[in-house]
Amino acid sequence: MTLAISPQARDALENWLAAARALKGAADNTLTAYRADVLDFIAFMTLHHGGTEGLGPLSRLTVTDMRAWMAHLRGGGAGSRSMARKLSAVKSFYRWLAEREGYEPTAVLSTRTPKFQKKLPRPLSQDAARAMIDTVEIQNVKDWIGARDAAVITLLYGCGLRISEALGLRGRDLPLGDSLRIIGKGGKERIVPVLPVARAAVARYVAACPYPPEPDAPLFRGSRGGALSPRLIQKVTENARMQLGLPATATPHAMRHSFATHLLSAGGDLRTIQELLGHASLSTTQAYTAVDTLHLMKVYEAAHPKA
Repeated sequence: MTLAISPQARDALENWLAAARALKGAADNTLTAYRADVLDFIAFMTLHHGGTEGLGPLSRLTVTDMRAWMAHLRGGGAGSRSMARKLSAVKSFYRWLAEREGYEPTAVLSTRTPKFQKKLPRPLSQDAARAMIDTVEIQNVKDWIGARDAAVITLLYGCGLRISEALGLRGRDLPLGDSLRIIGKGGKERIVPVLPVARAAVARYVAACPYPPEPDAPLFRGSRGGALSPRLIQKVTENARMQLGLPATATPHAMRHSFATHLLSAGGDLRTIQELLGHASLSTTQAYTAVDTLHLMKVYEAAHPKA
């Protein structure tokens, strides 16, 4: 479908993406998703209007056009969450384009976002999180690989790192101190405390690793010395959770959720947890409040003396 897009429309899209990168610090993964979503939108509108002339199809959008696009997405099997993400990208692009080309943006910007129920994080219990780390460490016959995998998972749970952030560490970050400087989504920087158990796990891995740490090389290496793939960590976690009888939601990202939820349960301040996680919005962190409330309600239901 993208072949129907005119060079002018492609140039507009690339200029918008460049602006999003430069002005908002959008991450590469975010920009890739934006490009795909907006390309599909432009292609649909181009074909919907029956031509490929310049930016013409985007200059005369109506509410009916937007409804046709939404119906097209729904007919293609897109869920409400996916549609909401696509619409958000399109609105951002069109708002930028309308300012530059003098288009009337009302039809696009007034399109309602499909309602969907946000999925709450699914944290592990403290015992399950510890068991996950212990089990991951014995998955591989090579001790250094087991130590590596345990160190990565310990950083996710002990420091609340995203898997991309843990695997983004370099040799220059050694030795780990009391805190770690992390560059997260959108280039946002934060400082996270490093627990002694996390420092010890990384130190064990470094001591056992056959590849000496180099300042500009990845800290966590694959079996052949290259950068460690996130998929390998996902796989070893999957194997461990199956051994432990944990649900499919026990993923590497669940370890990060567990970090936040357990801090909150212990009386951690929501604003502080937001900073530790690197969330841009407090509303994202507030999802953990709901998780903790569910836990408290379960305790209440189990312990309250009923009349």
